[in-house]
Amino acid sequence: MQRIVDTFRKHYTAVDFVIPNYAYSAGTVLVMSGDAIWMDYYSRLGRLTPKSKTKAAKWFPALGYLKQYDRLVQKAQTNQITAAEVELLVNGFDQAELYKYEQARDLSIWLLKQWLVQYKFKDWKQTATKKMQVTPKMREDRAAEIAEELNKTERWHTHGHGISMEVLNKDLRLVIDDFGAKPGLNGELKAYYDLLDELHDEAV
Repeated sequence: MQRIVDTFRKHYTAVDFVIPNYAYSAGTVLVMSGDAIWMDYYSRLGRLTPKSKTKAAKWFPALGYLKQYDRLVQKAQTNQITAAEVELLVNGFDQAELYKYEQARDLSIWLLKQWLVQYKFKDWKQTATKKMQVTPKMREDRAAEIAEELNKTERWHTHGHGISMEVLNKDLRLVIDDFGAKPGLNGELKAYYDLLDELHDEAV
Protein backbone atom coordinates (compact mmCIF):
# COMPACT_ATOMS: atom_id res chain seq x y z
CA MET A 1 0.00 0.00 0.00
CA GLN A 2 2.69 2.47 0.99
CA ARG A 3 4.63 1.76 -2.20
CA ILE A 4 1.53 2.55 -4.27
CA VAL A 5 1.11 5.90 -2.57
CA ASP A 6 4.84 6.65 -2.86
CA THR A 7 4.66 5.86 -6.59
CA PHE A 8 1.67 8.18 -7.10
CA ARG A 9 3.42 10.98 -5.24
CA LYS A 10 6.66 10.45 -7.15
CA HIS A 11 4.94 11.21 -10.45
CA TYR A 12 2.04 13.52 -9.52
CA THR A 13 1.85 16.64 -7.34
CA ALA A 14 -1.89 16.17 -6.73
CA VAL A 15 -3.81 12.91 -6.43
CA ASP A 16 -7.61 12.75 -6.26
CA PHE A 17 -9.66 9.58 -5.76
CA VAL A 18 -13.05 9.06 -7.39
CA ILE A 19 -15.36 6.39 -5.93
CA PRO A 20 -18.20 5.68 -8.38
CA ASN A 21 -19.06 2.45 -6.55
CA TYR A 22 -17.09 1.34 -3.48
CA ALA A 23 -13.57 1.10 -2.02
CA TYR A 24 -13.41 -1.17 1.02
CA SER A 25 -10.67 -2.17 3.47
CA ALA A 26 -7.27 -1.52 1.83
CA GLY A 27 -9.11 0.55 -0.77
CA THR A 28 -10.36 2.85 1.98
CA VAL A 29 -6.82 3.27 3.33
CA LEU A 30 -5.53 4.12 -0.14
CA VAL A 31 -8.28 6.67 -0.72
CA MET A 32 -7.28 8.48 2.47
CA SER A 33 -3.95 9.37 0.83
CA GLY A 34 -5.68 11.62 -1.69
CA ASP A 35 -5.73 15.40 -1.84
CA ALA A 36 -9.45 15.09 -2.51
CA ILE A 37 -12.03 12.30 -2.32
CA TRP A 38 -14.94 12.37 -4.77
CA MET A 39 -18.12 10.39 -4.09
CA ASP A 40 -21.86 10.62 -4.67
CA TYR A 41 -24.96 9.25 -2.92
CA TYR A 42 -24.26 5.74 -4.26
CA SER A 43 -20.55 5.56 -3.35
CA ARG A 44 -19.28 3.73 -0.29
CA LEU A 45 -16.06 3.45 1.67
CA GLY A 46 -15.44 0.75 4.27
CA ARG A 47 -14.02 0.28 7.72
CA LEU A 48 -10.31 -0.41 8.23
CA THR A 49 -10.13 -4.18 8.51
CA PRO A 50 -7.07 -6.39 7.97
CA LYS A 51 -8.15 -9.76 6.60
CA SER A 52 -6.89 -13.28 7.09
CA LYS A 53 -7.78 -16.78 5.92
CA THR A 54 -9.38 -19.61 7.84
CA LYS A 55 -8.11 -23.18 7.58
CA ALA A 56 -10.77 -23.66 4.91
CA ALA A 57 -9.11 -20.83 2.92
CA LYS A 58 -12.01 -18.43 3.46
CA TRP A 59 -11.26 -14.77 4.04
CA PHE A 60 -12.51 -13.15 7.25
CA PRO A 61 -12.03 -9.79 9.03
CA ALA A 62 -9.12 -10.35 11.41
CA LEU A 63 -10.30 -7.73 13.89
CA GLY A 64 -13.10 -10.10 14.83
CA TYR A 65 -10.54 -12.40 16.41
CA LEU A 66 -9.04 -9.54 18.42
CA LYS A 67 -12.49 -8.43 19.53
CA GLN A 68 -13.52 -11.89 20.70
CA TYR A 69 -10.19 -12.49 22.44
CA ASP A 70 -10.48 -9.19 24.32
CA ARG A 71 -14.08 -10.06 25.26
CA LEU A 72 -13.00 -13.37 26.80
CA VAL A 73 -10.11 -11.73 28.66
CA GLN A 74 -12.51 -9.19 30.16
CA LYS A 75 -14.89 -11.96 31.22
CA ALA A 76 -11.98 -13.81 32.86
CA GLN A 77 -10.93 -10.68 34.75
CA THR A 78 -14.43 -10.30 36.19
CA ASN A 79 -14.85 -14.05 36.94
CA GLN A 80 -17.75 -14.33 34.50
CA ILE A 81 -16.10 -16.76 32.10
CA THR A 82 -17.35 -20.32 31.57
CA ALA A 83 -15.21 -23.45 31.47
CA ALA A 84 -15.79 -23.76 27.73
CA GLU A 85 -14.68 -20.17 27.23
CA VAL A 86 -11.54 -20.76 29.31
CA GLU A 87 -10.68 -23.66 27.02
CA LEU A 88 -11.25 -21.44 24.00
CA LEU A 89 -9.17 -18.64 25.49
CA VAL A 90 -6.24 -20.94 26.23
CA ASN A 91 -6.25 -23.15 23.16
CA GLY A 92 -8.42 -21.41 20.59
CA PHE A 93 -6.22 -18.43 19.77
CA ASP A 94 -2.80 -18.40 18.14
CA GLN A 95 -0.92 -15.64 19.96
CA ALA A 96 1.38 -15.00 17.00
CA GLU A 97 -1.62 -14.59 14.72
CA LEU A 98 -3.25 -12.18 17.17
CA TYR A 99 -0.07 -10.13 17.27
CA LYS A 100 0.02 -10.05 13.48
CA TYR A 101 -3.56 -8.77 13.40
CA GLU A 102 -2.73 -6.08 15.95
CA GLN A 103 0.23 -4.94 13.89
CA ALA A 104 -1.85 -4.84 10.70
CA ARG A 105 -4.51 -2.78 12.47
CA ASP A 106 -1.97 -0.39 13.95
CA LEU A 107 -0.23 0.03 10.59
CA SER A 108 -3.48 0.97 8.86
CA ILE A 109 -4.18 3.56 11.56
CA TRP A 110 -0.65 4.95 11.35
CA LEU A 111 -0.77 5.24 7.56
CA LEU A 112 -4.16 6.91 7.66
CA LYS A 113 -3.00 9.48 10.19
CA GLN A 114 0.16 10.25 8.21
CA TRP A 115 -1.58 10.59 4.86
CA LEU A 116 -4.56 12.62 6.05
CA VAL A 117 -2.30 15.18 7.71
CA GLN A 118 0.14 15.33 4.81
CA TYR A 119 -2.33 15.45 1.92
CA LYS A 120 -6.04 15.75 2.69
CA PHE A 121 -5.60 18.29 5.49
CA LYS A 122 -2.69 20.26 4.04
CA ASP A 123 -4.95 23.15 2.97
CA TRP A 124 -7.14 23.05 6.09
CA LYS A 125 -6.27 26.45 7.53
CA GLN A 126 -9.44 27.50 9.38
CA THR A 127 -12.21 25.66 11.23
CA ALA A 128 -15.61 25.81 9.55
CA THR A 129 -17.70 26.94 12.54
CA LYS A 130 -15.52 28.99 14.90
CA LYS A 131 -13.11 30.22 12.22
CA MET A 132 -10.14 29.29 14.37
CA GLN A 133 -6.68 28.89 12.91
CA VAL A 134 -5.92 25.20 12.41
CA THR A 135 -2.74 24.03 14.10
CA PRO A 136 -0.62 20.96 13.21
CA LYS A 137 -1.89 19.27 16.39
CA MET A 138 -5.50 19.87 15.34
CA ARG A 139 -4.79 18.17 12.02
CA GLU A 140 -3.14 15.25 13.80
CA ASP A 141 -5.99 14.92 16.30
CA ARG A 142 -8.63 14.95 13.58
CA ALA A 143 -6.74 12.34 11.56
CA ALA A 144 -6.39 10.11 14.64
CA GLU A 145 -10.09 10.47 15.39
CA ILE A 146 -11.06 9.42 11.86
CA ALA A 147 -8.62 6.48 11.84
CA GLU A 148 -9.85 5.18 15.19
CA GLU A 149 -13.51 5.60 14.21
CA LEU A 150 -13.00 3.60 11.02
CA ASN A 151 -11.55 0.78 13.12
CA LYS A 152 -14.60 0.40 15.36
CA THR A 153 -16.04 -2.99 14.47
CA GLU A 154 -18.95 -2.45 16.85
CA ARG A 155 -20.05 0.61 14.89
CA TRP A 156 -19.73 -0.70 11.33
CA HIS A 157 -20.55 -4.36 12.23
CA THR A 158 -19.62 -6.22 9.02
CA HIS A 159 -16.71 -5.90 6.65
CA GLY A 160 -19.05 -5.18 3.76
CA HIS A 161 -20.99 -2.43 5.53
CA GLY A 162 -20.53 0.59 3.31
CA ILE A 163 -20.02 4.08 4.71
CA SER A 164 -21.79 6.76 2.73
CA MET A 165 -20.60 10.22 1.77
CA GLU A 166 -23.18 11.72 4.14
CA VAL A 167 -21.87 9.76 7.13
CA LEU A 168 -18.27 10.60 6.29
CA ASN A 169 -19.12 14.28 6.04
CA LYS A 170 -21.40 14.63 9.07
CA ASP A 171 -20.30 11.97 11.55
CA LEU A 172 -16.59 11.68 10.80
CA ARG A 173 -16.25 15.32 9.72
CA LEU A 174 -14.25 14.30 6.68
CA VAL A 175 -14.78 16.62 3.72
CA ILE A 176 -15.97 14.66 0.67
CA ASP A 177 -16.49 16.29 -2.71
CA ASP A 178 -19.76 15.35 -4.40
CA PHE A 179 -19.30 14.64 -8.10
CA GLY A 180 -23.04 13.96 -8.32
CA ALA A 181 -23.63 17.67 -7.79
CA LYS A 182 -21.74 18.42 -11.02
CA PRO A 183 -23.91 17.16 -13.92
CA GLY A 184 -21.18 17.25 -16.56
CA LEU A 185 -18.56 15.56 -14.42
CA ASN A 186 -21.10 13.07 -13.09
CA GLY A 187 -22.07 11.91 -16.57
CA GLU A 188 -18.48 11.58 -17.72
CA LEU A 189 -17.44 9.59 -14.66
CA LYS A 190 -20.40 7.23 -14.91
CA ALA A 191 -19.70 6.60 -18.60
CA TYR A 192 -16.01 5.96 -17.92
CA TYR A 193 -16.80 3.62 -15.03
CA ASP A 194 -19.32 1.69 -17.12
CA LEU A 195 -16.70 1.30 -19.85
CA LEU A 196 -14.12 -0.05 -17.39
CA ASP A 197 -16.70 -2.42 -15.91
CA GLU A 198 -17.58 -3.72 -19.37
CA LEU A 199 -13.93 -4.22 -20.28
CA HIS A 200 -13.36 -6.08 -17.01
CA ASP A 201 -16.27 -8.41 -17.69
CA GLU A 202 -14.89 -9.19 -21.17
CA ALA A 203 -11.43 -9.88 -19.76
CA VAL A 204 -12.68 -12.45 -17.27
